[in-house]
Amino acid sequence: METGCWLLGGEFEDSMFEERRERRPGPPESYRAKCCEPQWFYEETGSSDDVEALTVQKFKGDLAYRRQEYQENKATNTDHLTTVLYLQFTICSSLQNLEKTIFCLQKLISLHPFNPWNWGKLGEAYLNLGPALSASLASSQKENSFTSSDTAIKSSFPHSGKDCLLCFPETLPESSVEVSSGNKQKSEKALKNIQNRMTEERAAVLLETEMKACASFIRTRLLLQLAQSQQTSFALERNLRTQQEIEDKMKRFSFKEDTLLLIAEVMGEDIVPEKIRDEVHTEVKCVGPVALTTLVIGSSKEFEDKWFRKIKNHFCPFENKFHTEI
Repeated sequence: METGCWLLGGEFEDSMFEERRERRPGPPESYRAKCCEPQWFYEETGSSDDVEALTVQKFKGDLAYRRQEYQENKATNTDHLTTVLYLQFTICSSLQNLEKTIFCLQKLISLHPFNPWNWGKLGEAYLNLGPALSASLASSQKENSFTSSDTAIKSSFPHSGKDCLLCFPETLPESSVEVSSGNKQKSEKALKNIQNRMTEERAAVLLETEMKACASFIRTRLLLQLAQSQQTSFALERNLRTQQEIEDKMKRFSFKEDTLLLIAEVMGEDIVPEKIRDEVHTEVKCVGPVALTTLVIGSSKEFEDKWFRKIKNHFCPFENKFHTEI
C-alpha cells in the first residue's frame, strides 16, 4: 500500500509541518480592556465606516429600549410607525399591562384597520381585561362598603358613646330600643341596596368588555372570510383554523342571534374588496413625524367611540337583551 500524505482523498497542508515559532522573550504583555465613557455612542464620531455607524445605532437602540423610549414621534414613515407600535405592544403585553396593550393595538388598528390579526389580538385583550376590571372594581367597592356600613351603624346610634354601649340594652328604655331597631333595619336595607348596585356595576363592566371583545372577534372573522378566497396552503389553513377558534370563543358570550347580526353589520360597514385591496398594496407614506402622529388615534375612548358607540347606544338602554334569558 502506498504511504504518503494522502488520507481519504485529502492532502495535508505544508503549513502543518512548519517549525513552531519561538515565543517572545520576557513576560507577556498585560491585557488592557478598552474603557469607554458612559454613553460614548452619542458623541459625534465622524467615521465613514458602515460597521462602526451600525454599532453606534445598535447601542443607541439598546439604551432607548431599556429606558422604554420608543416614541412614535421619532418615526419617519408608516412602516417605521408600525414597527414602533408593534414594539410597544410586545413590551406592554410582556409586562401584562392590559390597558396599555389594548391602546397599542387600537393605534395599530387605526393605522391598519383591515388587518384581521390585530383585531383578533384586541378581542383576546378585551377578554382578559373584563375579569381584571371587575376584580378591581369589586375590591374598591368592598372598601367603600365597609365605610358605608360603619357610617350607617353610627347613624343608627347617634348617642352610642362608651357608657351607652356598656349598658345596652338592659338600661335603655323600650322606646329607645324600638327606635334603634328601626334605624338598624333602614341601615341594613341601605347596605343591601349598595351591594346590589355594586353587583350591577360589575355586571355592566363585564358586559361592556364582552361586547367589545365580541365585536373585535366578529370583525376578525369578516376580514378573514374576505381574504379566504385569495389564500392557499398554510395561509389558508391558518385562516380557517382561526375562524374556527373564533366560533368557539363566540359561544361563551351567549349573545342572542339578533345581537350578533347587528354587531356584524356595524363592524362590517366599511369592509369592501376594493378597500382591502388598497390596504394590502398601499405604499409607504413618508409624511413626516408630525403628520404621522395624526394617523393614529389619540385615546382609547376615541377608538371605542368610533367602533363600538353605535352598538353600545343601541343596546345599553336594554342591557337584558344582550343575553338570553336563563
